Amino acid sequence: MQKILMIVHAPPYGSERVLSALRLATALVVQEQERVDLSLFMMSDAVTVGLPGQPPAEAGGGLQQMIEGLVGHGATVRLCRTCAVARGVAELELIPGVAIGTLTEMAAAAIEADKVITF
Repeated sequence: MQKILMIVHAPPYGSERVLSALRLATALVVQEQERVDLSLFMMSDAVTVGLPGQPPAEAGGGLQQMIEGLVGHGATVRLCRTCAVARGVAELELIPGVAIGTLTEMAAAAIEADKVITF
């Protein structure tokens, strides 16, 4: 089993980098060649992707659905605490399965990871 850490720091809207990250993450967890232990760590403006109430795919969104699908497949999704506090997100309700994380946790995940991917 491969351990993969994906670090995302782009804003979820206005750019397709978060969408691309979530598409790759989804492809990794659903592929059947090798089991993957996937951790996503959202930094900077990417922390807002952890908030519920985003538009579904049918309405031109779909990021929340992708996050929910990743959590359902066992991926770990963490939002940087410092980034979340700076954006007023730390005390808000999050998508079920998404949690606030620390830089120490991300550093440990990077040390343990076989691969680190950034967006």
